[in-house]
Amino acid sequence: MSEELRCPWSINDPFELEYHDAEWCVPSRDDTYLFEMLNLEGAQAGLSWRLILHKRKAYQEAFFHFDIDKCALLTDDELATIVEEAAIVKNRLKVKAVRTNALATQKVQAEFGSFANYIWGFTNNERIINEWQGMGEVPASTELSEKISKDLKKRGFKFVGPVIIYSYLQAIGILDDHLRSCPFHTFNREATK
Repeated sequence: MSEELRCPWSINDPFELEYHDAEWCVPSRDDTYLFEMLNLEGAQAGLSWRLILHKRKAYQEAFFHFDIDKCALLTDDELATIVEEAAIVKNRLKVKAVRTNALATQKVQAEFGSFANYIWGFTNNERIINEWQGMGEVPASTELSEKISKDLKKRGFKFVGPVIIYSYLQAIGILDDHLRSCPFHTFNREATK
């Protein structure tokens, strides 16, 4: 497949290319994956997504492949060890946020039955399939990402600002922000089935 047809952000790095082709904007309702992406998007704050993708395996190893219950039980000492020893971004607040977010996720799961029920509930389980022509059209945040961000913060989640949440909605497939010309846009995928 010709790389120049893909979304331009994805073609200069093999990790980004693989993520773009296999995961980005693909709908997921798996709580572990939703939790992983929430924390990885938070880890990216102020940094590049490419950096986080390159460190993703180390994040998975450090945080039990983002097992929510295990992350909720992490002690302060274990978190300090992760900061010191894991090949991840060395930001204590972001590392501590994984435990905080795990505890908040457990409460959401108890209330809604799953984290997926909660997060997909903001769009009544519907995807938003955009038809952007160029990357300059894609917003950094929207009313939806601001609404979700506000609710997540109210529930105790950390590193969940509206820009992070907009990227998160792309990551978990609630949004399809592939350019309309990209072969991985929903309408193009359906046309090749």
